[in-house]
Order: sequence, then C-alpha cells, then structure tokens
Amino acid sequence: MSDLLDPVRAFLGAPTPEAWYSAALADEAVLLLDHANCEKKAASTALSMVFRYERHGELVARMSKLAREELRHFEQVQAIMHRRGIAWRPLSASRYASGLRDLVRSGEPDRLVDLLVCGAFVEARSCERFAGLVGRLDDELNRFYGRLLKSEARHFEVYLALASDFTAPETLNARIEAFRIVEAALVTEPDADFRFHSGPPASDVQTPSTSSTPSASAVA
Repeated sequence: MSDLLDPVRAFLGAPTPEAWYSAALADEAVLLLDHANCEKKAASTALSMVFRYERHGELVARMSKLAREELRHFEQVQAIMHRRGIAWRPLSASRYASGLRDLVRSGEPDRLVDLLVCGAFVEARSCERFAGLVGRLDDELNRFYGRLLKSEARHFEVYLALASDFTAPETLNARIEAFRIVEAALVTEPDADFRFHSGPPASDVQTPSTSSTPSASAVA
C-alpha cells in the first residue's frame, strides 16, 4: 500500500487531521451519504468536460472512462447504504469544492488547466482518506475502501498528465502549488459540519486560550 500512497502523499500539502477520522467513525451515515454525493459529482464533472472539450480526443476518452468508474462507485456506496438501512437525504455541501473552484481562472486554456489541477487534488485527497479509513471501520467497509484505494490511486496523475498537454511545465507547477496551499487549508482548518472532504469539525478542535500563542496556520 505504501507504494500506492507515496505519490499521493507527496502531492498533497498536508495530511488529513486525526480529528477528521474520529468524526468519520462517529457518523457512518454522513460519511457514506457524502461519499455517494462525491462520487456522483465526480461523474458529473467528468461528463461536463466531455461535452465542453469534445475536440480534445484524449481528454474525452479519459473523462468518459472516469465518469463510468465514478458512477459505478456511486452505485456501490448506495448498495452499502441500502444494506445498512441508511436512507438517502440531502446534505449541505462543504466549502471544499467551492474553495478550490475559486482559484479557477477564466479564459481558455487556463480554465481547463485549472479544472484539471483541481480534479487532481480532489482525487488525491479522496485516495488519501480511503487509505486512512482502512483498518478503522468494520470488515465490509474496510474491504470496500481498500478496493477503492487501489482503483483510484493513480487518478490524480491522469488529471495532471492531461493538464500538461495544455500549458508549459513551469506554469503547471505554479498552478499546482497555488492549489496545494489552498487545498491544505481547506482540509486542516475547522469546518462547521463533517463531510467527506471537510476539515475537522470545529467542535473537535481545541481553541487556544487567550494567554497562549496561537499556532501557525497550515498555509502561513
């Protein structure tokens, strides 16, 4: 597993805080509900790129395959929810996706490059969290997340390879670093609600006393 995760961890700017895993274990229903939402949104994003960038054959082929995989994972999460009696209900979105989208530039090909870099971070963070969940859950979920980890570990590299077709290496590296800083803050700073891509719940984060020196921000 280490060989699969080393590139993912090297790409991300910060590890998922332990408080997030504690929240995941405490609320299995929301974990699965929002995971299903994420798979559905990932499929939708991939399909939207197929339509918007239909002239780019390699991108279309890759995104079409990815959409099918994400929909299959959505169906698998739904099946687990059904077996566990977890009813579908709407959840508010976390700030994660919108926080990353705020960095996306307008105008092409800049917009496409940024969407692909954004997708790379979403995939890498998902993979890292799959790995962190394995061994903490029951047997069925451990097996499920273990399989997802193996199937999705290289997805972020697919996004980056596609992005490299539309911009110079130095520009791509600069965009990756810009997203890396923001993404690390989004997953390490407190969130009001637990979600699959949220930071740790604010209620689980210790607030420093006024007499202590505040810790540095993850993106300082």
